Amino acid sequence: MQSIRMLAAVLAQCAVDGHGMFTASGLRSAMPHLKDGAWKTLLSRAEAGGLLTRVCRGIYLYKEATYPADLVLCHAAALLRAGAFNYLSLESVLSTAGLISQVPINLLTLMSSGCSNRIDCGRWGAIEFVHTSKTPDSLRGQLSWDAQSRLWTASVSQALADLKSTRRNLDLVDWNAVPLTDTMESVVPDVSRTKRGRT
Repeated sequence: MQSIRMLAAVLAQCAVDGHGMFTASGLRSAMPHLKDGAWKTLLSRAEAGGLLTRVCRGIYLYKEATYPADLVLCHAAALLRAGAFNYLSLESVLSTAGLISQVPINLLTLMSSGCSNRIDCGRWGAIEFVHTSKTPDSLRGQLSWDAQSRLWTASVSQALADLKSTRRNLDLVDWNAVPLTDTMESVVPDVSRTKRGRT
């Protein structure tokens, strides 16, 4: 069987239950008989022929898979940092909660135990990883698991705390829309409390 047909068969077999995104290293392990040069040529042929679509370096979508466009960045992020502790936070969480006045277009922002980096994902947008030294135990009660995105997601209060600790642009936040709870007191600026009649 030709290598391209063999790869197509592997993809068809693996692309079940919503799994249509693959890492190059994962696919490589399914074809161990190929030498590195032959594998790179095969991957290029698969992309040129439309069998695979490159999302970013090392991440590909299978053409026959039904894949929701709004989950591409999330699943790519999960695969890119599979060995790290990551969670959605910062502008992505605050945008979803309606607390920032300028919605980032096609930008996924995550805190990560890995190094800070911004990954270009072509027409899907970009993924920004921001380094954190926080551990899962230190964030107990502030994160929730989202099975659809395959990522941990910060609470609004944690996303605001992350925005502040990483010295990102706080001017984007609509502080009047932020619910003032006890957990928010250390995050919300004094000027916002004054506007609300708080002391």
